[in-house]
Amino acid sequence: MSLICELHHASLIVADTARSLAFYHDVLGLSSDTRRPDLGFPGAWLQVGRGQIHLLELPNPDPTEGRPAHGGRDRHVALTVPDLEPVLACLSAAGIPCTTSRSGRRALFCRDPDGNALEFIESRVLPDDA
Repeated sequence: MSLICELHHASLIVADTARSLAFYHDVLGLSSDTRRPDLGFPGAWLQVGRGQIHLLELPNPDPTEGRPAHGGRDRHVALTVPDLEPVLACLSAAGIPCTTSRSGRRALFCRDPDGNALEFIESRVLPDDA
């Protein structure tokens, strides 16, 4: 029996919260949780289903250059989506490059404005009578 039941949030370091929100709000359509308290540094909490992504505007100790071109070979946050095509269309319209998963599943990877890798995994929900 596992002691852990679900992921609550993942935190990503960003250089500019406003620039990151333009990506996460305007491109990906995530909404902000306005209950984020004053933590002494800028940032945002973004709602992803029952979980969240926390953006932390802090100095980044990780290199932003020299990272693998394919986000699947780097640390990343994986998010499920009902259909990859609308995600791909939004990323393409915004000029954000992406790569497909090399695992054989329907998934794609991109990077946010700070180089954080994101994976989008298609998880189609079938009707009960299928």
